[in-house]
Amino acid sequence: MTAGRNDEILTRWNLEKILTNRVRGIDSNPLGITNQIALAKAEERISKQKAKHLYDSGKINEIEVGTFKGLATIHFYLFSDIYNFAGEIRTVNLAKGNFRFAPLMYLETSLQYIDKMPQSTYKEIIEKYVEMNIAHPFREGNGRSMRIWLDLMLKKELQKVIDWNLVDKEDYLSAMERSPINDLEISHLLSQALTEQIHDRQLFMKGIDVSYFYEGYSEYTIDDL
Repeated sequence: MTAGRNDEILTRWNLEKILTNRVRGIDSNPLGITNQIALAKAEERISKQKAKHLYDSGKINEIEVGTFKGLATIHFYLFSDIYNFAGEIRTVNLAKGNFRFAPLMYLETSLQYIDKMPQSTYKEIIEKYVEMNIAHPFREGNGRSMRIWLDLMLKKELQKVIDWNLVDKEDYLSAMERSPINDLEISHLLSQALTEQIHDRQLFMKGIDVSYFYEGYSEYTIDDL
């Protein structure tokens, strides 16, 4: 691929290339880590600690609900010690398999549209979540940030959250992959895991572990950090 940086297509499977670029100084991380395995472990450990603090400090209750600003706040809080681009709109195009997320030239417009989407019912919240996933506004850490973002909408509007421990990894990933075409599958899957335990700290912490497990991070449990 000879196109410039803004035309680079990133996928879940070319993470090695991204991290190799960081090693060469093309993309530095604030930790100064140049080993990709060490960086992945540090990312999991530090960002899980930040997720824990986000909840325990009460700062999670100060986040703007259902907007890109709120999502960016979550992303920055989790990843600012790890990535220089934390909380910032990506400057590269992204793809997963044959699916391309929102192109850069339309990304800001997409985010403005998503901000205006209603979120008063379960159906509307899931539609908004799916649209934000299609936008995929960050270079890394979209899924982990967006699942917290989703729970905040459900908590505010419906006084419910998702017990992520009840949502099978493969079922979830498959449903999310198909959601741009039809969101009924992901809507049904997540509806089966709704709970009214909106103030349950342990439920939140276990949900973080499961959320990271979806993305291949399982070196640490949040209780051990």
